[in-house]
Amino acid sequence: MSVQVNALSDFSSCEISDALIKLGVPHGGHIPDISMFSPGPLAGTRSAKICAPAYTVKMVPADDDTSPKLSAHFVDTVTPGYVIVVDAQLGTKNAVWGGLMTAGAKARGAVGVVISGRCRDLAEHRTAGFPVFARGHSTLGQGTFVRPSAINVPLVIVPEGTEQSTGAFPSTGVLPGDWIVADEDGVVCVSQALVHQVVELATIGREIDARCMEDIKAGKGIQASFLRYRGK
Repeated sequence: MSVQVNALSDFSSCEISDALIKLGVPHGGHIPDISMFSPGPLAGTRSAKICAPAYTVKMVPADDDTSPKLSAHFVDTVTPGYVIVVDAQLGTKNAVWGGLMTAGAKARGAVGVVISGRCRDLAEHRTAGFPVFARGHSTLGQGTFVRPSAINVPLVIVPEGTEQSTGAFPSTGVLPGDWIVADEDGVVCVSQALVHQVVELATIGREIDARCMEDIKAGKGIQASFLRYRGK
């Protein structure tokens, strides 16, 4: 598996999504509405990329008295080499990740964080060079509004606006240990069972796109190039 994982890290989130669509994954592994907040534009965003297994964290409202409570801070128990994936309830306006968490995560060998929610302390993340991907940012801290309830549990990340549309983008499931690839284009989740097939299809897709690009640059046209190499 390690050889395949190394190969997976060579591909962009776009190439991986294309491969997952071909495998019949309806959302292409895409976790929507999440963008890179750290490193910042001046740091050279192309160097910021995550390809690591998921350490999942579920947030609940702070006044939820029925959900479990953690005995330790979730950052203190992260596995080195993993990416922390945090899921907060849609509509949460406070941050669930800040500069102190980045310091702790970096000290424990985490490779980044992907937040279905908001972050804050942008300058601290960028100074630390720690990759942070989130739906947005806020000035508000976590404690008053939400709390972590569980780690290494399955997450179902719901896209924004789902409740307003019958044809909404499907939710994306993230299991502990699933592979997360995040770069300047976005975030995708690859099931452990699909890594080998994704690498094979992404390799083929890259070769086809290279041939298309060569013909398009030569003035042969997009439609003709697609028909020749993609068959449509």
